[in-house]
Amino acid sequence: MSGLRVVVIDDERPALDELAWLLGRDDRIGEVLTCDSATEALRMLQEIDADALFLDVQMPGLTGLELAQVLARFKEPPPIVFVTAHEQHAVEAFELRAVDYVLKPVRAERLAEAVRRIVDGNSRQTEVADEQIAVERGGVTRFINRSDIRYVEAQGDYARLHTPGDSHLVRIPLNQLEEQWAAAGFVRIHRSLLVALAHIDEVRMEAGRYTVRVGGTDLQVSRRHARVLRELLNRGRP
Repeated sequence: MSGLRVVVIDDERPALDELAWLLGRDDRIGEVLTCDSATEALRMLQEIDADALFLDVQMPGLTGLELAQVLARFKEPPPIVFVTAHEQHAVEAFELRAVDYVLKPVRAERLAEAVRRIVDGNSRQTEVADEQIAVERGGVTRFINRSDIRYVEAQGDYARLHTPGDSHLVRIPLNQLEEQWAAAGFVRIHRSLLVALAHIDEVRMEAGRYTVRVGGTDLQVSRRHARVLRELLNRGRP
């Protein structure tokens, strides 16, 4: 069967069924198996190979975090996405090398992002090689290294690549660059901004709003993207 085989674990049947249904709609998912307890999931994983787990945190008996600790001892533990209503366990979850931490109620687009992270993680086992980007100015085409790009700014159907002391306009939508460069450490911080995690010098919060400083430039982080940015920085920059 093509696509990912995933296991969903949640002791609450409505949440279990909804999450399984949402995952089943994703073209990247080939098979969805469900369990209503971590103990049952552990028995299942001794018999089958799973490409990823979508795991609740607080469950009777063996909790989701405890299951993740057990799976960490496996020779090849499956990637884990925690799906929970409790935000306070995020740090512990990422210490267990969780791929993502999704809060309930689950939105389809947020779940799709978690699946993308699983796919990206499965498709690369080594450090992502640098890439050269062709840019044109005054009829002359030259090449810049992606590793030199500090942040990217959306300008309609174009994107402006900001490097130290210069910027370059390319005809590539920001959404496309976000997808292509995620594995290289670029993350969306605003609907119009993509930033290279490796180039972030400071993260500030004032009056409940986050900004990041990149090469002397302060960039606004939207509320929608602030939590994901914090999670990625807590896990360590590339």
